[in-house]
Amino acid sequence: MRGAAAKLFASCGAFALSAVLFAAAAAPVDDDLPDADEEVGRMASELALELQRICPPASPADQAAFDRCRRSLFGDSALRRNLAPRLLWGRRNQDAGAALKDTNLTQFAPDVLAGMYVSLFMFSGEHSVEYVPRERMYLIRLRAGFRNRLPPGQFPYPFWHDEAKWGVYQAANCVLLWVDPKTARIVIGQFTERGEFGGAVVATQPLSPKFDGNWMWMDREGRIQPRVTLFDGLFRQDNPYLPKLDFTYRTLALRMRDSQCENCHMPNNPLPMRRLVLMHTPAHAAGEIVAGAQARAARERRRLRSAGEGREGVGSVSTRLNLWLWSALQRALPARSTTIAWVPSGWILSRPTSCCVSRNARRATFLRSLAAPASSHGGFASA
Repeated sequence: MRGAAAKLFASCGAFALSAVLFAAAAAPVDDDLPDADEEVGRMASELALELQRICPPASPADQAAFDRCRRSLFGDSALRRNLAPRLLWGRRNQDAGAALKDTNLTQFAPDVLAGMYVSLFMFSGEHSVEYVPRERMYLIRLRAGFRNRLPPGQFPYPFWHDEAKWGVYQAANCVLLWVDPKTARIVIGQFTERGEFGGAVVATQPLSPKFDGNWMWMDREGRIQPRVTLFDGLFRQDNPYLPKLDFTYRTLALRMRDSQCENCHMPNNPLPMRRLVLMHTPAHAAGEIVAGAQARAARERRRLRSAGEGREGVGSVSTRLNLWLWSALQRALPARSTTIAWVPSGWILSRPTSCCVSRNARRATFLRSLAAPASSHGGFASA
């Protein structure tokens, strides 16, 4: 009897041990990730409340509501502050079991995503947050609705070029934000018509416009469309730099076309690429140029520090970095066509970045004077 009991105990113990080992092998190893539950939870609540306040449910054709939402998100918003320097955007994979790495997504700069894409949605404030072990990231879900009845020029490009994509946009009821626990920043945004909250925050009738093959076009008043790609409406009408800004956008667009960037970096993803970078409008292209330059500047900053330079003080390191970055930008951009300036709160490069031109233009500092004591000017530095 004792022998039978011993055998039973041994077999049960072996089974329990094997079950523990199997579970340990099957479970994701997240010991290297920080516990960011509380931080991400606070972020989710802050974002949900902000988006409900500045982008509340309204008529899908309400231009004034869209303009208020876009200006607020483009400025100093909680959303902008929590976005990674570069992030991805796109539809949720139609295969619910597909991983993010197997989903086609488009890369954007933070201001482009916030000002031209997220602003197309309306939010009720309903949200949820969870950790997804398979992706090793947190997922914030926000109940939403889509402004499908705005004029065509208010969309970054004609979403209806792809009927399936346009259909998901119109039926979207949830925006998904993926947060990297290592940085506590949003690195991926998605939209889906299969959200957990039920229907969209505002009911709307679907539209079926026809795509004529043009990603950008001229309207009857001779204005370039889509206007949102020129950041139309984000600055005061009496801003003295708007005409030059608009001219620079037009020139950059022509140069991009001459360089045949539209052969690959287009919304229809002709190659196709798993991670698409759009270059078909000045706003999209400028966002990528600045994001790349900032990444290179960060690497250079680390190199200088590891080499033991900068002992003279932070100011000298900052000056060398700004000069290095200015040189890199000049090499990367078309000659005689690009407006570059640096102001105390950020770069201005053929478009506004983290600063507002109308607020900081009077304090702009020419890049060429960075080696000497800083001096203020009332305009841009032209490369």
